Amino acid sequence: MLFTTAKFLIFFPLVSLVYFLLGTRYKKAWLLICSYYFYMCWNPKYIVLIVFSTVVTYLCGRLVGKYRENGRLCRLFVGLSFALNLSMLIFFKYFDFLFVNIQHLAGLAGVTLVPPAFDIVLPVGISFFTFQAVGYTVDVYRNDIPAEKSLLRYALFVSFFPQLVAGPIERSGNLLRQIQADHSFDFDRMCRGLQIAAIGFFEKLVISDRAAILANRVFSDYTSYSGSELMVGAIFFAIQIYCDFSGYSHIAIGTAKILGFDLMKNFDHPYLSTSVKEFWRRWHISLSTWFRDYLYIPLGGSRCSKLKKYRNILITFLVSGLWHGAGWKFVVWGGLHGVYQILEDIFLPKIKRLTDKTGMKVHTGGVRLVRMLLTFCAVDFAWIFFRADSMRDAVGIIERIFCRFQVWNLLDGSMFQLGLKSTEWTVLILGLLIVYATYVIEKKQSVGDFLAKQNICVRWIIYYGMIFGIIIFGIYGSAFNVNNFIYFQF
Repeated sequence: MLFTTAKFLIFFPLVSLVYFLLGTRYKKAWLLICSYYFYMCWNPKYIVLIVFSTVVTYLCGRLVGKYRENGRLCRLFVGLSFALNLSMLIFFKYFDFLFVNIQHLAGLAGVTLVPPAFDIVLPVGISFFTFQAVGYTVDVYRNDIPAEKSLLRYALFVSFFPQLVAGPIERSGNLLRQIQADHSFDFDRMCRGLQIAAIGFFEKLVISDRAAILANRVFSDYTSYSGSELMVGAIFFAIQIYCDFSGYSHIAIGTAKILGFDLMKNFDHPYLSTSVKEFWRRWHISLSTWFRDYLYIPLGGSRCSKLKKYRNILITFLVSGLWHGAGWKFVVWGGLHGVYQILEDIFLPKIKRLTDKTGMKVHTGGVRLVRMLLTFCAVDFAWIFFRADSMRDAVGIIERIFCRFQVWNLLDGSMFQLGLKSTEWTVLILGLLIVYATYVIEKKQSVGDFLAKQNICVRWIIYYGMIFGIIIFGIYGSAFNVNNFIYFQF
């Protein structure tokens, strides 16, 4: 079920109404039933996967809690939790990728492998709920939280529908604690939740799906376009994927808040970062911190030699790339971000020493702007591999950008032939300015606090402006197929 469909706009109010009318004893069961229904709207049979992951990690967590004094046995249970969940993930997400590569290697050795006769459909959000579940087992092993005794509460933790299929990937210490508490209706929380969700709908329907029109056209037929047009397409994809995923996160956080739950912040305006390292502190925060805590630090983190630190960074980002998709282009995307961070770690301290010696002013707005642009260029270059249909297409797009760049295409009206008319460009730019305005506000206070301080007339003008902006300028209708959220495929 998509957040941006009429079905969800009926489903969520009904869920909320019944949830707050029910007594404490039945609220969690109701949310669990609704969460399972929410997932089954995509493909009912794959609910078995969530149930399997839930039961395995719940039992392993209970066993770790019971035999805490026996370190070897606890490690066995944690390993079993990882092995079963990752086996499921590998089969459904990486089987075809692994088989094709094994088939290619076998072909080099003169051996022919026959493809299997069955098709594997990638379950929506499988990477999200499996990571959230195995993270819980590790948290219990580390004694960060006690093992959850209630299977009902734990099942709701794994399948809580606002963040089930695309995050944020919640930590057990945050969400489980809230599930254990009782939540009654709070009008102020509802208003704050609606405000956050409205930002998400605006990002998705007004900005992301509009940028997708241009990006999809250019990337689907890149040989028909010049380097400058492909560069614009890459920039638009950067806009699309940010507003798409940030939009989903805002809707998830907003709807959860209405129900009484506070999910973690997942984005913090990452394209305003002045380094790739800072970018990953602002982009998909729940995933980047998951990899930091459950992979990078266990590998040794930065508390080791420089060479091992760089190895740990590279491994973490290669795995992160593979998490995003079963293809070499995703591995290259992740590897590029790992290399970026290694290069920053090597050269930025040297640049700082040089500027300190020369007395050069580096804390100015101009220098910050240059660093932001350089960081965005590096990130956007990597996005080409992420978005291209194949590695060959990615290389072809990059070759045309650097070798067939035509500056005049940026000025002769060619940009208006890429799927967006001048009015659409205007709406897109104004939408981005509105998103930037929320960043300026959030530097000092939350958007909700800012709106609460405004005159009631101003506040309701903003509310109605946002609502009608989404209705009038949103991309939807019979002539346009609603775009899935990009991260559903992960």
